Amino acid sequence: MISAPFELPSRTLYSRGKKLKLDRPCLMGILNSTPDSFSDGSSFFKLEDALSQARKMIDEGADWLDFGGESSGPESADVSLDEELQRVIPLIQSIRGESDIWISVDTWKAEVARQSLEAGADAVNDVTALRGDAKMAKVISEYQVPVILMFSKDDTARTTRLQSDYEDVLDTLKSFFRERLRYAESQGIRKKQIVLDPGMGLFISGKAKYSFEVIRRISELHSFNLPLLLGPSRKSFLAEVTQARSLNLSERDIPGAAVSSIALWQGIAVLRFHEVEQGRLLIDTIEALKSGAVYKNSR
Repeated sequence: MISAPFELPSRTLYSRGKKLKLDRPCLMGILNSTPDSFSDGSSFFKLEDALSQARKMIDEGADWLDFGGESSGPESADVSLDEELQRVIPLIQSIRGESDIWISVDTWKAEVARQSLEAGADAVNDVTALRGDAKMAKVISEYQVPVILMFSKDDTARTTRLQSDYEDVLDTLKSFFRERLRYAESQGIRKKQIVLDPGMGLFISGKAKYSFEVIRRISELHSFNLPLLLGPSRKSFLAEVTQARSLNLSERDIPGAAVSSIALWQGIAVLRFHEVEQGRLLIDTIEALKSGAVYKNSR
């Protein structure tokens, strides 16, 4: 028998007069304007290509766009402040001029966050959970915008392939988030503006079993009474799910949909996905399962 789904409480994120309701799962589209993104490669490195992809994701049903100008994967290159700004600011300005869609900037640098917010971004996605730049918390507090705090075994933005081991991976995540929340609140960041991301793949460990354990038990993180974001899309832990082969990036979309479905049933509020059209169908299917309602076409 299938257990009852977790019903999302009535929550809203606020950003300078705008609001985003999270009483049903929100779809975040990923757009990395970098030459070394693990998934996108250099596909959207040029501004016009990035703009075209952002428009496509909006048309396909994204609720939220997450723009990044620096890769955090292993062996990725450091990016100067000026270069990262050149990659993300024109993109944010252009999309903000066309759409009121929710936009976050995926950065650990306080100055990139500040200029992105000035350019029209609504939130900050910090993979270091405010550890990478001592000034980041001040920017979030000053602008009073939402921030995503992500777990990572590494304390820098550049993750590693270390095969970390845990006695209990969920206990480790909970301890990490408790400490990060105390720090954030001590810096003037309101708890109700925080979203928690447990990280996936190499951010947790080079051993895939720990990411799967987080998926199975992700409902335990509801103890923080905060929105949960999950970004399993195309991550390394999905590559070895079938015997005798290693799945390439696009082949990981089906395993990614499977683990996302389980997490959505358990009440994650934001799904971070590369293939927006697939993500939209996935969320809508899970919501139909929860309610028993379907949208009928006109035929």
